[in-house]
Amino acid sequence: MSLLIRNVLLDEEITDVLIQGRRFTQIGPDLDVRADRVINGRDKAILPSFANGHTHAAMSLLRGFADDMELHVWLQDHIWPLEARLTEEDVYVGAKLACLEMIKSGTTFFNDMYWHLPGTARAVEEMGLRADLSLVFIDFQDKQTADRNWAKNQELYAACRACSDRIRFVLGPHAVYTVSRESLLKLKDFALEKNLLIHIHCSETQKEVQEAREQFGLPPAAYLHELGLLGPNLCAAHCIWLDQEEMELLAEHRVKVIHTPTSNMKLCSGSFPYERLKEAGVCIGLGTDGCSSNNNLDMFEEMKIASLRAKDRSGDPTALPAGEAFAMATQQAADIFGLEAGRIEEGRLADCILVDLQHQRLVPNHNLISNLVYAANGDCVHTTICDGNILMDEGVVEGEAEILAQARETAERLTRDSKFEIG
Repeated sequence: MSLLIRNVLLDEEITDVLIQGRRFTQIGPDLDVRADRVINGRDKAILPSFANGHTHAAMSLLRGFADDMELHVWLQDHIWPLEARLTEEDVYVGAKLACLEMIKSGTTFFNDMYWHLPGTARAVEEMGLRADLSLVFIDFQDKQTADRNWAKNQELYAACRACSDRIRFVLGPHAVYTVSRESLLKLKDFALEKNLLIHIHCSETQKEVQEAREQFGLPPAAYLHELGLLGPNLCAAHCIWLDQEEMELLAEHRVKVIHTPTSNMKLCSGSFPYERLKEAGVCIGLGTDGCSSNNNLDMFEEMKIASLRAKDRSGDPTALPAGEAFAMATQQAADIFGLEAGRIEEGRLADCILVDLQHQRLVPNHNLISNLVYAANGDCVHTTICDGNILMDEGVVEGEAEILAQARETAERLTRDSKFEIG
C-alpha cells in the first residue's frame, strides 16, 4: 500500500510526502511518483502524531465518575471497588473508546497500565494504534497475591509476543506503596532478562513520600534506586515530590519521566518541578493519565496546560515554550519509548497527522507550533495515519458510532448498582 500526500505544509514549505508500506520514503516538491491513493494536502499541515506517555485507557468508561476528590480517597473508596467489577470485555470496550478519542485528536501511541491487558491489546490491534501495555501489578505485601500477579505477567509476556509489532508488553508495578520489595526486585530482574520497560507511578503525592520515608527510610525515587530499579528502562509517571538528590539520580540513570499536568492539577497532587528536572538533565515526556482524573485524552490540551503550569510555577513566561511542549509530545516521546517516529523524515515510521489550516483555531497562522500548543484542540485534526494506514479520514473513524454505543451501554451497566452516578 502506498500513499501520496500532495502540496502539504511541512516545516513552512509546501511539499509532497510519499508513504510506502509503513514508512516515509520520499519527501520533496512535485514528486514524480505514483501511489495507490493520493491525498490533497492543500490547506493542511503534516506533523508527527502524538505519543501519550501515561494512560489507563479503559478508564474512559469512568469519565465523570466520582470527580472532585483527593487521590487516595478517590482510589481506595471509589475507583478500585468499581474496577474490581471490570471484565476483560469491559476493558476491551473502554479501550476502544479511548483509542477512538486518541485517533480523533491525533495520538497514535500510548503507554498504558491497566487491568485485563488482553482486552486493551485486542482494542489496539483492531483500531490500528501502537501501544506499550502493562498489567497493573499490586500485591499490598501479600505473597499469594504477588505470586498470582507474577504468574499472570509471565503468561501475558508470552501472549503479547504473538501480537503485531505495534504492541509491546511492559511491566507495570503500580507504586512503591502498593508493591512489595520482593515483587519489585523480581520485576526488575525479569525486565533486565527480557529487555522490558518498567512503567510505575512515582512521588505523585506528599502522602506517598511521607509514608515511604516512614516505611523504607527513603523517598520513593531513592528507594527505587536502592533496589536497583533506576535505569533507562524505567518510565516514571508524575514525579512531583522529588528532592534535588532524587532528580540527580533520575538524570544519572537516564530514567524517563512522564508529566501529567491536568491530572496533577485536578487531584491537587502538587506542582511538577519542570525547570529543575530539565536543568538536572532528565528526559521528560507528556501523558494525560486516565479519563477518570483528566477527563480527556487530548494531547493538545496537555501541551498547553504543561506550558502554562510551568510558566505559572516559575513566574517566567519563557518557561516551557511551545516548541519544547510540542517536542515532549512528539519527537522526545518517540525517543523515550524507542519508536522510529516523532519526526516527518524519510525512513521513519509513517505515524503522522494532517491538521486543517482553515480551522478557526489555526487562523491566522503566524506560528504553527504556537497555534498547535496554545490555540488548537483535537478538532483541528483532519487525518490520522499510523504505520502507514489511515485511521481517520476527514475527521471520520470507521465504526465510531458503534464504539460510542457500546461504551455507553457498558458504563451504564457498571455503575447501575453503584451509589455513585456518572455525571
